Amino acid sequence: MKKPSMELISTFIVKHIFFLRFKVAQLTKKSKICKKIIKKLLFDKDETYFIPNNNSITKEEIININKEIPQNQEEIILPSNILKEVIKKADDIVIMNTCLCRTSTNCKDYPQDLGCIFLGKATHKISRDFCKEATKKEAIEHVDKCTKAGLTHIIGRNKLDSIWMNARPKEELLTICNCCPCCCLWNVLPNLDEDISNKFFKLPGVEISYDPEKCINCKKCLDNCFTKAITYTNNQITINNKTCRGCGRCATTCPTEAIKISYNDKSINNIIERIDNLVKK
Repeated sequence: MKKPSMELISTFIVKHIFFLRFKVAQLTKKSKICKKIIKKLLFDKDETYFIPNNNSITKEEIININKEIPQNQEEIILPSNILKEVIKKADDIVIMNTCLCRTSTNCKDYPQDLGCIFLGKATHKISRDFCKEATKKEAIEHVDKCTKAGLTHIIGRNKLDSIWMNARPKEELLTICNCCPCCCLWNVLPNLDEDISNKFFKLPGVEISYDPEKCINCKKCLDNCFTKAITYTNNQITINNKTCRGCGRCATTCPTEAIKISYNDKSINNIIERIDNLVKK
């Protein structure tokens, strides 16, 4: 009888305790000891960025960015282009067969077969029972499929992924998650202590604007916010820019375009380089 792999065991465990994720996250606020243990065990030296879905960006706000190479050429930069540029720099790429979050909850609203992308040397340690090796072209096409499906991208170093897939060291693994509003693990962000949730960043250059004149008080944005940064008081929406991560869910669900996401970052190459440097070559 074939011995079960570490990934098979950890995946089985994760799927069966996934429903406890909010309670576990809440422990980081209730107990200093729990926070210290969870932070060190699962989030040590993490750095993760939300990449809003292209469809959430107001079209007139998309600008031309001068790329460094070649200097005289202009290219329209959308948020997902950041993912693609990082993928182009990668030598080792795998695409997961399914999304662990959506399969754990048996998601009915978004495709379960649009899994995470992982980059870096540590991908060689991930069992091919759970993923397939991919070319840069295949990975970029996967990003486009996820964008079209309405998923929000998250990219960065995430120690938790290196643990459950037994793909260590964490410094050699870069994660690209493709998240739905209903099942994503990172819906727990509001439940995590700030010392941990602050390891997740808004993409530099992303700005959120709100027009109360267009708002019809449908409250759809409240239900879809990753970080619960939107509140409703005195018949008006308020967005907390400190806790907002610029995921863009509010803009894509707003029926009247009362909330808009703009993306204007002239230092695009800097953020691409920073994310790329999160994983050791």
